[in-house]
Amino acid sequence: MEKKRKFKVPHPFVLICILILICTILTYIVPAGTYDRYYDEEVGAELVDPDSFHYIDNTPVDPFEMVQAIPTGMSEVGWIIFLVFIIGGSFGIINKTGAIEAGLGASINAFKKQSILLIGGLMTIFSLGGATFAMAESTLIFMPMCVMLAKALGYDAIVGMAVINVGAVIGFAGGWMNMYTVGVAQGIAGLELFSGMGYRIVCHAALLIIAIVYVAMYARKIKRDPARSLMTGVPEIEETKFDEENIPEFTKRRKIILIWALLCFIVLIYGITHGWSTSTQVSALFLVMGVVSGVIYGMKSGDIADAFVEGAKSIAFGALLIGLCRAMVVILTNGHIIDTILHSMASMLDGLPSIFAAAIMVPIQLLVNLLINSGSGQAAATMPIMAPLADILGVSRQTAVLAFQFGDGLSNSLWPTSGILMASLGIAGIPYEKWLKFVGKLMLYLYVAVTILVMIAYSINYQ
Repeated sequence: MEKKRKFKVPHPFVLICILILICTILTYIVPAGTYDRYYDEEVGAELVDPDSFHYIDNTPVDPFEMVQAIPTGMSEVGWIIFLVFIIGGSFGIINKTGAIEAGLGASINAFKKQSILLIGGLMTIFSLGGATFAMAESTLIFMPMCVMLAKALGYDAIVGMAVINVGAVIGFAGGWMNMYTVGVAQGIAGLELFSGMGYRIVCHAALLIIAIVYVAMYARKIKRDPARSLMTGVPEIEETKFDEENIPEFTKRRKIILIWALLCFIVLIYGITHGWSTSTQVSALFLVMGVVSGVIYGMKSGDIADAFVEGAKSIAFGALLIGLCRAMVVILTNGHIIDTILHSMASMLDGLPSIFAAAIMVPIQLLVNLLINSGSGQAAATMPIMAPLADILGVSRQTAVLAFQFGDGLSNSLWPTSGILMASLGIAGIPYEKWLKFVGKLMLYLYVAVTILVMIAYSINYQ
């Protein structure tokens, strides 16, 4: 008998195009509506007037406008796309020197017996990056290295991806010093900047422990039996292959290159935490890092240029996905249905007991992130509504901000509308359905945890 064909999630580009089509159809079904907006000088963002929602004439997006949304979306996030290309090119130069492979080889020898501790340590580092200086786009540059490291340690690409993505996402969910999510949300809610930090740190630690244990258990399982890996049968991509039999020698020049790269990352962290707000500064830093690495290794100028082009080509798939995902936001915005959906979600909380209303704020924010994938953008759109609504429901505004950061943070590992997630999967060579199978159960555990944490926050009148 002929075997039934299993359902297979389409190619990421096809999947996003299907979602773009669905968004377009929704503009014909969902009534158009809008909130009045105003610019708040103190917060430095355009905010929503929570009492101003009103329906307007429908503005459905026609098929040609749908197609136009793709280049429009790419234009709107062009700075991210070009940043990714420059980062990819710069690391292409560093990869050509063999410094990364040689460094990974040395790390493997040092941590072969403590590989689980290495996973936990790296997840903690990326998590602190997410919680403090909003590490998001920059996680892409580490993806090939972490995937190669995971494979060399006997794990699979999913472990390498989880170390970075899940780590950073937990940081966003904790967000105790993230200016772009908690900082913006607290400013809109009229709270003191980074107030309530103590409880947020406790939440961050609790979620990080759950995530590390989950990833470590999966890693240990597939190391004992590689056949249990979710990546079994998935072709390996060239950029993340690690040939343990031919590890380059860890020469003096290669050591200097890695030290130079580390110094550049220290400058990057300092710059981001001291006012760097444009991709121009970050791109320039990575460009210098790559070119100088080639010079240190003694590469000719033509070889440096070739390596840069090859590196940019290897990351083109992920960079284009970022722009493609943005097209959905363009369509929903042009169709004027984002505010209608947001208003409907907020209305669901009316009449609920306060403690349950507080808990339901989390899935509402999680669903909003499907439509608005920017943390600061989501804060600007939802907090002017959720903050006064929290007052009416008897929930503290600090708890409403906590629910926002949980919903926004965790969803960054789930929704295919996230350009960063889809780009990471493309770079790591992981099909979306395989990632969803891995991360879905973890997100369920984390969702239960954050629901409990929000209820605790309500019970102690978190301020």
